[in-house]
Amino acid sequence: MILALTAAVAAALLVCRLALLERRAPGTARRALSFTRDRRALAAGLLAGLLLAALGWRTAGPGAVAWAALAAVLVAGLTATG
Repeated sequence: MILALTAAVAAALLVCRLALLERRAPGTARRALSFTRDRRALAAGLLAGLLLAALGWRTAGPGAVAWAALAAVLVAGLTATG
């Protein structure tokens, strides 16, 4: 339970950072989330998320799935070509 809560806090911090950047310079959120339209980046994120979720579930239980989802989004964002 604590693992999922800390992952939720980390995700909330990323969303707040994105909102602050968008407020400061309009259009930055669209550029930052452009990986959601890249099929290769989404596939890489999905694969990483599934592998991490399977491994995390065995070692840490269901709370690790939230961290795996957060890692999947970060992997997709890093592998985007645009």
